[in-house]
Amino acid sequence: MSQSSSKHTPQPVSSKTTYALGALALVVVAAIVFAVYQWNRGSDSPRNDGYGAVRDAAVSVALDSDGAIVLGKPGVAKTVEIFEDPLCPACGHLEKIFGQEIAQQIDEGKFAVRYRLVNFLDSASRSKDYSTRAIAANECVAQAGDGPLYSRFHEALFTTRQPEERGADHDNQTLATIAKDAGASDEVVRCISTGQRVDTARNHAEAALKALEAELGGKAATPSVFLDDKKVDWQNDDWVVNAAG
Repeated sequence: MSQSSSKHTPQPVSSKTTYALGALALVVVAAIVFAVYQWNRGSDSPRNDGYGAVRDAAVSVALDSDGAIVLGKPGVAKTVEIFEDPLCPACGHLEKIFGQEIAQQIDEGKFAVRYRLVNFLDSASRSKDYSTRAIAANECVAQAGDGPLYSRFHEALFTTRQPEERGADHDNQTLATIAKDAGASDEVVRCISTGQRVDTARNHAEAALKALEAELGGKAATPSVFLDDKKVDWQNDDWVVNAAG
């Protein structure tokens, strides 16, 4: 192999220069890490943090014949449809990040929410029927017709009180206690603790799952959000604002 005829001999880089380049590299890396951290932190930060659940007493909740739970003010023009499984971690993430923003839009009458609860994660719960029983509890609370009460219960069940997959889950008595802490009446508490709606909830969950599969071409994934029969990208930070616009 031919060699260069140049007689230039590279001089060794001084230790001072080496340290300077190393420090610069560390600064660049630190800046990148910080930027990534800030981006992730922003995307994982609850929107409208501090607002909480629905507040307006004019917001009602109704249990449809197909098991859908509709939360909103009467006569609202838009309805956002949300499919969730009570044990689904991604559903918990959606509620933690966007739940308070959704609650405010409901209070302001921008849209109603139609919750379709499915139970395909029953087998991932220790009791093997947690999702179904949690859906039954949602139906017991929804039957009372109190929108803010249902919102508080739903929020707790999908955020601070959501069990982990394949971990310990809530028995009916615990579900009833969560409802009572949200302000549920003794009648609602009794409905949950006795499992009064479990069989009905199972049928409703199966109907919701079929509806979800039909929307997604035979596949089922939660959470799934729809507006005007169009799938919404719920991982877009502005999806709630866009739906309300």
